[in-house]
Amino acid sequence: MNSNVDHEEVNKFAALAARWWDRNSEFKPLHDINPLRLNYIKEQCGGTLEGKRILDVGCGGGILSESLALEGATVVGIDLAEAGLEVAKLHLLESGLDIDYQSISAEDLTEKETESFDVIACLEMLEHVPDPSLVIEACSKLVKPQGQVFFSTINRNPKSYFFAIVGAEYVLNLLPKGTHNYEKFIRPSEIDEWARSSELSISSMIGMTYNPITKKYKLGDDVSVNYMVHYEKK
Repeated sequence: MNSNVDHEEVNKFAALAARWWDRNSEFKPLHDINPLRLNYIKEQCGGTLEGKRILDVGCGGGILSESLALEGATVVGIDLAEAGLEVAKLHLLESGLDIDYQSISAEDLTEKETESFDVIACLEMLEHVPDPSLVIEACSKLVKPQGQVFFSTINRNPKSYFFAIVGAEYVLNLLPKGTHNYEKFIRPSEIDEWARSSELSISSMIGMTYNPITKKYKLGDDVSVNYMVHYEKK
């Protein structure tokens, strides 16, 4: 059984589970950035996800999972917050999509299968586990050779503390207070070191910024706060 779990983090998101699909709830930022991240994944995978088997690690209520399925992918979504998974499964009744949701960690999934996914997405999850390197290692084991792996997380520096915690949680109220722990933020150099030791080679990196005036997110070169990185299995 996987021990790389912060139960306080799991319970935090489980408590909010009922509001996953409310676009005006605490999860509004996830709904807003989902099309940007989906397009980035799609572009890096040659412009189509049709027919690909994709693993969504830390799928929560299924926002990304459903978008991937709508692109024609075969999707497996995994999470340890049972309440979120139940919401994800219930939402399938509304969307009519077919997604395989499982209550299991990436590390434990490697004991059931290896090198079986074309694409793996692990978004906004690494900063919520005790040892992110173990998740990255598991993703490498689960993806096929020449497969694609995507991580998104938050950089660790004074600017990210101000924007991601003070700004997002306390000033703009974009996220519930206590969503993030600054000590768990991850510098790009750290994620890359873990990825390289797990036989993943970097393909591209992109930043995401938020304009509080227009209330819009956009992808660009600024990786100082939120960033997304694309790796390929060697």
